[in-house]
Amino acid sequence: MYRYVIFDLDGTLLNTLEDLAAAGEYVCAQNGWPAHTLEEYRYFVGNGIPKLCERFSPADQRSPERLAQTLEQFTRYYDAHKEDATAPYPGIEALLDALQAAGVVFGVLTNKAHPLAKGVLEHYFPGRFAFVQGALPGVPVKPDPAGLRQLMAAMGADAASTLFVGDSNVDIRTAKNGGLAGCGVLWGFRTEEELRGEGADHIAADPAALAQIILE
Repeated sequence: MYRYVIFDLDGTLLNTLEDLAAAGEYVCAQNGWPAHTLEEYRYFVGNGIPKLCERFSPADQRSPERLAQTLEQFTRYYDAHKEDATAPYPGIEALLDALQAAGVVFGVLTNKAHPLAKGVLEHYFPGRFAFVQGALPGVPVKPDPAGLRQLMAAMGADAASTLFVGDSNVDIRTAKNGGLAGCGVLWGFRTEEELRGEGADHIAADPAALAQIILE
């Protein structure tokens, strides 16, 4: 049994892909840039919104000054529309209930900006998450383990008793960099092949299977 669990946010707890893609496509349309498919956004996301903006921008529109403007455009639109299509994945609420009943302490580590992450979690999971670490100035984002270590210290978690749960290679790499077991989930944005290729210790097909992995 794992006594502590750290979740990724986008693609793990919440399906945010449509709203992220809609914001990106709004920026592309406003600037006359080529459009992208929802499938492409599965691979654009995962490293934070600044990197997402870089990935959907044309190669000749990636100067620091231009990317700052793109980020501002994206953020303004996304802030107004971030709850249009976003929803918890089926089974997540029941999973959190089971973990709470078993006394498991859980938190969230995300590359979303910290204030945005806190707001989204409180909107969709009010009162559920006491421990949240989003992107903060001066703290490297995942897969660097700096934020993970800060979050674990706040939780009182030790590596041997902690499971990191996420849907992408970035998440499994973060777990490895922090000396944790990593569990890849198959309901998110990436593939089982990617998660296994990165060295996931566990694979969960659905939240019920994840509960078994954590509580067994």
